[in-house]
Amino acid sequence: MILQNEIESDKDYAIRSKNRCMEWGMFPDEIKKPKYIMSGSGLADKRKAYGEIIEVYKFFGEKVIQSLEGIPILIMISDEKGHLLDVMGDEAIRSKIVGDGISPGCRIIEEEIGTNIISMTLSEGRPVQLIGDDHFHSHLECCSCYGVPFCCTGKGNLSGAVYITADVKFHNPFFIVMLANLVDSIERELILKKQNKKLNIMNQIMIKNTQNAIVVTDEKGIVLEFNESAQTIFGYKKDRIIGRSIFKSPRTGHLFKNVLLNKMTYENIELKFKNCEEKMYVCIAEILPIYDEDSKLTGAFGQFRNITQRYLAEEKYNYLAYHDELTGLANRRCFSETLTRYIEGKDSGREDMAIVFLDLDRLKMINDTFGHIKGDFLIRESANIIRECLGEGDHAFRIGGDEFVLLCFGIENKNQAQELGKKIIKAFNRTIVIDDNELHMTASLGIVLYGEKQVSFEDCLIYADNALYKAKANGRNGYFIYESTLEKLYKDKLTLKLDIERALESEEFVLHYQPQIDIKDGRIVGVETLIRWQHKKRGLIFPNDFIPLAEETGLISQIGEWVIKNACLQLKKWRDINIPIMKVSVNLSAHQFLKNDLAQIVEGVLAETGLAPVHLELEITESMTMEVNYAIKTIKELSDLGVKISIDDFGTGYSSLNYLKKFEIDYLKIDKSFVNDIETDKSDANMIHTIILMAQNLGLEVVAEGVENREQLKFLGNHGCDFVQGYYFSKPLTAEEFESEFYNLQKDFIEKVE
Repeated sequence: MILQNEIESDKDYAIRSKNRCMEWGMFPDEIKKPKYIMSGSGLADKRKAYGEIIEVYKFFGEKVIQSLEGIPILIMISDEKGHLLDVMGDEAIRSKIVGDGISPGCRIIEEEIGTNIISMTLSEGRPVQLIGDDHFHSHLECCSCYGVPFCCTGKGNLSGAVYITADVKFHNPFFIVMLANLVDSIERELILKKQNKKLNIMNQIMIKNTQNAIVVTDEKGIVLEFNESAQTIFGYKKDRIIGRSIFKSPRTGHLFKNVLLNKMTYENIELKFKNCEEKMYVCIAEILPIYDEDSKLTGAFGQFRNITQRYLAEEKYNYLAYHDELTGLANRRCFSETLTRYIEGKDSGREDMAIVFLDLDRLKMINDTFGHIKGDFLIRESANIIRECLGEGDHAFRIGGDEFVLLCFGIENKNQAQELGKKIIKAFNRTIVIDDNELHMTASLGIVLYGEKQVSFEDCLIYADNALYKAKANGRNGYFIYESTLEKLYKDKLTLKLDIERALESEEFVLHYQPQIDIKDGRIVGVETLIRWQHKKRGLIFPNDFIPLAEETGLISQIGEWVIKNACLQLKKWRDINIPIMKVSVNLSAHQFLKNDLAQIVEGVLAETGLAPVHLELEITESMTMEVNYAIKTIKELSDLGVKISIDDFGTGYSSLNYLKKFEIDYLKIDKSFVNDIETDKSDANMIHTIILMAQNLGLEVVAEGVENREQLKFLGNHGCDFVQGYYFSKPLTAEEFESEFYNLQKDFIEKVE
């Protein structure tokens, strides 16, 4: 039997068949019916000739149907020319194929009915599958079909084939394995039926023609017969083996010795070995004593049936049941069983065990932006990084798209857990180049020390997930070690997620606006938009308390689009009533920036609100520009609309001057962390001076955030800063407050900069 992955990787037979159908003038939408149907007597004669085969097929076919109870399938058998001999299984599927003109007695050939599993299996002479649109005719695209040929003549020629048909939604690669087992059972059962136990075994088997390896010895173990299949399986030429003692064989010698010297018998035992050429084989063996008519032992007979391909297919199936195919790591099922064993004390070492939940940061955005192929590449690279971090006896699992779990041992306290967290975070802090795109990998970790919190399997998952959520809420690219206060956080998190969804529907979000002032004359030139949540029970909630969860759940995109639209509507209203505000500034989330249709969304909002693009400023953070080529493209698309772009929190991220020159931006915003200490921290003062000089050399204007006092304002003015905002001038205000107090604010600001 050919391995399933080989079958799926070689589907050229379906393509060739569909090409032939087109050459013959067939159309996908037509239903072709068989032209030749046997007469009743002709079918009866054919079934009689195949009597033993059909009997065994029905017996084992019923077992297959019973084992798949609840899954409607149809099992069919044909002769080597494509005459359908028998159909068994689901009545609904049977009725459908009868409606297509297919029933016992008809001959199924490709020239008449197009691409089909019967013709394909017989012509290929090997296991074949046609799934959905592998078929040429569209009415068959709802089907998944599998076929395996069989040979019962003992001459190596095809006798026919057995098939399974099911709805395409039940497609399962394991059907091929089941069919191969069915064919194997048919062939084996027919061979056993042909054996006449009253005759000498030498007369029962055509040694030279059987596909099984045959070894015959005399009563002393000297080899008398060693057929072609035996030469293939064991790797020795016949002339090297005939006349030698079988007892010297390292693979079967001990078995023949037990048969000849201890009167033992072996039936249907599985042997796994490497032959003399180091090729691995798996065989089902029967080794029996041979007696003459006087019941005198005259030798031994060994028959070895090669099941290597079936064994490898089952091994592959069993491997995939416990491993992730993309990364090769153990999967969720394996994780569940492994952790359960440790918790139940079946494996030692749980007292110093750390459970680490690991999420790749921003994988969804990378998939959405660069495609799943590059996303899969990053997942594989992440798996390799995780392997590098494992100690002896540690385990790693991939349990979801971007989710991994590590079970690490020798972690007895929080200090060791911190070292583990730092080690993993450091390992992930690297750049990977794919097709000239620089992708920066980071991860977030939630760590639980099992020795401190010996709880159930379910609680372990909850605690690790809580710690992971906290790590993300802290800004990602970090770790958090579980502590008991997170139990309340977990419950609050669930409640908050539901509340956010409801807040979007009931419009509980509100916008506040902080003025931005021209440092030269105190004139209000714009406002920065800041979102708040007016919760019905909890009152006013600030962004840090709900934005991380909105990002995790994907709701941030909806929130972000709502902010852009309402900010534009508000500025349009102010300008219509002659409040001279030049621009409104809106912060973009990473999710929004990495959406391929961002420029189209912004263009649509501007068209809907009637605001001129020059009055909208979009703020992005340095970390969003890490994927440089994408950032250049997206910023250019926004600039081409006429929208202004600023780099927010400049100086805290990853931007290099080389890349900064390539971005079509208008403003740099100095992070308030630098402004806070410019009066006392010389390095912060030097940093601000450097940023302003760099911006001036690039032709950019500078906005300083977080101005709290006159000394800070004076320093910024003396060093050439263009615009400022902060509590020295005004806290963020509601739209109503800003509108009603605008002229009072303007007068106050002019006085403050004088």
